[in-house]
Amino acid sequence: MARARALVRDRLDEALVAEAGPVAEAMRYATEGGKGLRGFLVLEGARLHGIEGARAAPAAAAVEAMHAYSLVHDDLPCMDDDDLRRGRPTVHRAWDEATAVLAGDALQALAFGLACETGCPAEARLALASTLARAAGIGGMVGGQAADIAAETASVPLALDAVTRLQGMKTGALLTWAAAAGARMAGADDAALARYGDALGLAFQIADDILDVEGDAGSLGKAVGKDAGAGKATFVSLLGLDAARARATSLVGEACAALDPYGAAADTLREAARFAASRRT
Repeated sequence: MARARALVRDRLDEALVAEAGPVAEAMRYATEGGKGLRGFLVLEGARLHGIEGARAAPAAAAVEAMHAYSLVHDDLPCMDDDDLRRGRPTVHRAWDEATAVLAGDALQALAFGLACETGCPAEARLALASTLARAAGIGGMVGGQAADIAAETASVPLALDAVTRLQGMKTGALLTWAAAAGARMAGADDAALARYGDALGLAFQIADDILDVEGDAGSLGKAVGKDAGAGKATFVSLLGLDAARARATSLVGEACAALDPYGAAADTLREAARFAASRRT
């Protein structure tokens, strides 16, 4: 993951090197830090299909730029109103709200540009861009965020199946896109990697819910306890801690089983699924 982060960082720096001014500075700031899991998934999926890191790096950078945009906007006062992200002031606190909105907009545009620069045939680049649009849009991340906001004022808390659908959109869609991107670059069947991404995405979100209850703000680099304070329905609130952990473990098993067609070559992705469910940050 550290190697993947470095490769993605280099590609993002290359994309932004000629840009100046507060919006460009905020874009660089927003893409710094983090686990880099989404970019890592792109690069590992590409490796499984014989595509080296340099060719896949633009797609890996694309999903990290898209993720960074989502965090910048999610932190705004009109959304979650957070002051801390990755252990530093959020973009709208470090600059201002207008700069944060514009930086997020520009990061989203950059993501599509990078997806189109990936080293694969034109049909595959089109598939990457069009599926990224679906994963980030109303049927994916944005739709999940809208449902999450609506749930905060709903008279009846969401049930487990509704929370599962919501998080599959809000958190899972970009992770699934990242997992399946390598197969799409190669023009191969992406079903196995998409199943892997679906299961990993839910396991990742359950770990987030657990960390919101048990985590430490200093280690996580963001506020904790906000879900409970807002009365949100989460996997933990609906299942309890022990059952939520058991569900995450089951999902890791599903993710690993989905990789069976790749044999031992996919062991690093299996380890990534285990990491996603057991991480402490």
